[in-house]
Amino acid sequence: MFLLNWFLFGWHTWYGETGQAYRFKITLTRKGIPEGSGIYIFVRRRFGFFLFPLYIGKATNLKSRLYGHERWWEAWWKRGATERHVLLVRTGTDRARVEEDLIRRYQPKMNDVLIPRGELDAPRHAKLRKAWRWRRWWAEFGAGLLGFGKRNAG
Repeated sequence: MFLLNWFLFGWHTWYGETGQAYRFKITLTRKGIPEGSGIYIFVRRRFGFFLFPLYIGKATNLKSRLYGHERWWEAWWKRGATERHVLLVRTGTDRARVEEDLIRRYQPKMNDVLIPRGELDAPRHAKLRKAWRWRRWWAEFGAGLLGFGKRNAG
């Protein structure tokens, strides 16, 4: 039973658009929310193993932010959120970078800011933008090498 509880409600790793892994603590109650600043995700769990992020946000004080969050009611009641995942991140610039990286990867339904609208929509944060450009270059190089690129008419 301990192993099942740890597997389902211990830690979960979310990956950003850049491929960076972030290890979040899963919490179901107010007591499980750590003190400090960081990133949080409202998550819907299906069949025990399938996790779907509904909302990704950042906070300077996780405990006070998550206790009366204005979007939690919508996430829980309308969209079926079952838990919150939290990650402690100390600096504001790192919080903004991690939040943008995760939102760009998962594009949660309740986040309407920072979601890329087009193919050429580069990230705002310089470190993410560099990784994004590098990945796009490799994709275009591979497509051209294998003959999947755009063909010139004429």
